Amino acid sequence: MSFLGLDIGTSVCKGAAYSLDGHVIATSFREYPTLHPQPGWAELDSRQVWKSIQEVLAEIAANTMSDPISAISMSTMGEAMTPVSEKREILGNSILFMDTRGKEYADRLKDELGQERFYEINPNILGHQYSLPKLKWIQAHQPELYEKTYKFLLWGDFVAFMLGCEPLTSYSHANRTLLFDIREEQWSETILSLMDVDKELLPIPSASGTIAGTIGRKNAEDLGLPLDIPIVVGGHDQCCNSLGAGIYEANKAVCGIGTVECIAPAYDHIPDASMMLQTGLNVEHHVLPGLYVSFIYNQAGTLVKWFRNTFAAADEKLLPPGADIYHALSAEMPDEPTSLLTLPYFEPTGTPHFIMDASGVILGLTTGTNRGDILKSLMECETLYFLESILTLQTLGVDTSEFIATGGGAKSDQWLQIKADIFGVPFVRPKVVESGTLGAAILAGMATGELHSAQEAAACFVKEDKRFEPNMKHHTIYQEKYQQYCQLYPSLKHLL
Repeated sequence: MSFLGLDIGTSVCKGAAYSLDGHVIATSFREYPTLHPQPGWAELDSRQVWKSIQEVLAEIAANTMSDPISAISMSTMGEAMTPVSEKREILGNSILFMDTRGKEYADRLKDELGQERFYEINPNILGHQYSLPKLKWIQAHQPELYEKTYKFLLWGDFVAFMLGCEPLTSYSHANRTLLFDIREEQWSETILSLMDVDKELLPIPSASGTIAGTIGRKNAEDLGLPLDIPIVVGGHDQCCNSLGAGIYEANKAVCGIGTVECIAPAYDHIPDASMMLQTGLNVEHHVLPGLYVSFIYNQAGTLVKWFRNTFAAADEKLLPPGADIYHALSAEMPDEPTSLLTLPYFEPTGTPHFIMDASGVILGLTTGTNRGDILKSLMECETLYFLESILTLQTLGVDTSEFIATGGGAKSDQWLQIKADIFGVPFVRPKVVESGTLGAAILAGMATGELHSAQEAAACFVKEDKRFEPNMKHHTIYQEKYQQYCQLYPSLKHLL
C-alpha cells in the first residue's frame, strides 16, 4: 500500500509515492514550457500539461506494482484555471498568475467594493494575478469559449475531474479565485453578483481531504493504476507544503524555497483584517481543518536560474551527465558575507509592497568581483527581503525561533547557512524537501483512514536531515548590511 502525491507547478509536474512507514517508493517528473503568445501573456498548454501528468502517473504506477497506490491527492499552483466541457474535454489553455490580462477587473472590484470590505469576504490584496480577472477577460474577449465552457477548473480540480471525479475544489484554491467567502466557506454571492460571474461555471468548494470520487476504469487501465482508488481533494501548493514540512498546529512557519520563496505561517483563527491589510498579508485555509495560512513571498529560485543561464550556460554544457551545475557554482561563493548589495526586484515583488514596475540592481561591482560573489549576493539579498515581514510574524504570535526549509533551494547547504546567518536562528532541512508531494500524500493517507492524524503522519514522514545554526559573527555583519539594503530602493526608485 502506498499514497501518491502530485505537485503541479508552473513549469514542472512532480509525483511521488510514499509507503505507510514514510519511505519514498517511486518518483517521476515532467517539465513543460510557459507560452507567451503576446507580450504580457503567460499560459500553459493544458493538453500538454495533462499529457505530462498522465506520464508521471503511469511511470509511478509501473514502479509501485509491489506496493500499489491506494489513494491520490494533489498539491497544485493557485489561480490558473482550465476550461473544460461536460464530457471532460479540454477547451483551452490555462492562464497563469503572472499574465497581466484582466487588471481592469481587479481595479473595478476595488473601486466598487473597496479593498477593506473585499478583504472581510476574501482576505487577499486585489490584483491581476488571481483567477477572477482572467475569467472576466475571457468573458469579454473570448465569449464563444466562455459560453461553451462547462467548468473553469483549478489544476487540482482539473486532474480529479479528468480522472473521472466530481468537480470539487479545495477551500485554499477557491480562495485564490477572489470569488470565495472565507468565513462562509462557499462562493460569495456578493462578489459573483457584482462581477457578473455564474457560479455554475465554478467547481464546488470542499475541505481538503474530501474524497472527490474514484478513478474511472478507462483511466485506471490506461495509466496502470488500481481500479477504484480514491482521488482526494488536495490543496494550494504552499498549504500542502506546510503539511509536508510537519506543520500541523498554529504559530509555526515553513520556508519554501522554489522559483518563488514563500514563508507560510499557520494560525488557528483568521487574524485581524486591519493589521493584515497594513502588512500586505493574505489569509486562506490550510489543508488541515481549523488552520489558516498567510504567504510572505518574493522571487528566489528564479534569480538563481537567471544567474545560471546568464553566467554559466556554457559551463553546464560541459558537465558530465547527472552533475549539478548549482553545486559547482556554489563552490565558487566566498565563505564571508559579500560587499555587494542586490535589489531582488528582477520581477514584480510580493508581500508586503507588491512593486510591479521596478528592476533588479546589483550594487558594488568592481573588477575584483567574480561570479561567486554575485551568486552569493543574490542569495543574501533575496533573504534580506524577508526581514521586514519577520517582525510582523512575531507581532502575530508566530514562532520565528526556527524555520523548516523545503523546496529545491533547500538542497543547497550554502543557501540555508546564509538564511540562518541573516535571520539569526536555525534553519532545518527535512529528509524530504519536496514537501508538496509529501503533504498531498499525507492528505491521501488521512482521507482513507490509514493515517489517523497529521501529528502521527508528521512523526512518521517528516525527519530532520540537517540543521544549520547561525554564525553570529556573520549575523552581526548582515544586520549592518540590512540597514544599507533598506536604503537601496528608496534611493534608486526614481531611476528604475
